[in-house]
Amino acid sequence: MARFAPFLFVFLWSTGFLGAKFGLPHAAPLAFLSVRYLLVLALMTTLALAFRAPWPRDGRQWFHIGVAGLLVHGVYLGGVFVAISMKLPAGVASLIVGLQPLLTATVAGRLLGENVAPRQWFGLLLGFVGVALVLSNKLGAGFGVEALWPALAALLGITAGTLYQKRFCPHFDWRTGAVAQFLPTTLVTTAIMLALGDFRIDWTREFVFALGWLVLVLSLGAISLLNWLIRHASAVNVASLFYLTPPTTALLAWLLFGETLTGLALAGMAIAVWGVYLSRR
Repeated sequence: MARFAPFLFVFLWSTGFLGAKFGLPHAAPLAFLSVRYLLVLALMTTLALAFRAPWPRDGRQWFHIGVAGLLVHGVYLGGVFVAISMKLPAGVASLIVGLQPLLTATVAGRLLGENVAPRQWFGLLLGFVGVALVLSNKLGAGFGVEALWPALAALLGITAGTLYQKRFCPHFDWRTGAVAQFLPTTLVTTAIMLALGDFRIDWTREFVFALGWLVLVLSLGAISLLNWLIRHASAVNVASLFYLTPPTTALLAWLLFGETLTGLALAGMAIAVWGVYLSRR
């Protein structure tokens, strides 16, 4: 599990951008996420009750798990989906969120007492350079500066969420913990969506496929693996895996959609992998 979980997590997490590519043209971003969260909440509650999984012990633990979930799911996913819906290219969004390992390493020492070695700093910088090279031909233009703000909010959300969970609630059952995480996320996201009055959903086959994929593969599979990794590894090691998401997404897009991969992008993939290796040694 310790050997293969990081690779499986990167692969599953990378498919999230492909799911958004399929689904967002057919739904408003917060409406899409609200339905996704409701389905995950119903499914995980059923699993928790069926297997009699242990629930959080007290209100304090419910609170900490809920805050971590709201940051990791609500702020991160909400920011990414809203930014892409505002015409921010997925490559730019990935590059902004790709700052997470560096941001995590900057504050991990003070908050968690983790020692970030010089080799790890070098690996984190290499990883960011590699991601920038992979996405260099996808940045493009045609978006307003206002589209950057949701992406920056997503960066802060995923960084704060992983650090908060590592600090206050690293251990919980993956079924009941998911309920505790998605309950406040669903309530807050749905409330904002209703306040904005944008509940547009076209129930096309592409949207249903994207919704099912994001619920089953991302919200159950990838998030469960992320929780396991946060429990068993340092915050810097977990964050460094996010450098591998854009190269993996680019590779999947090449295989599935025929998108081009330049020599510069291939070199960036190699640099990103080497950087993650150095930061996780």
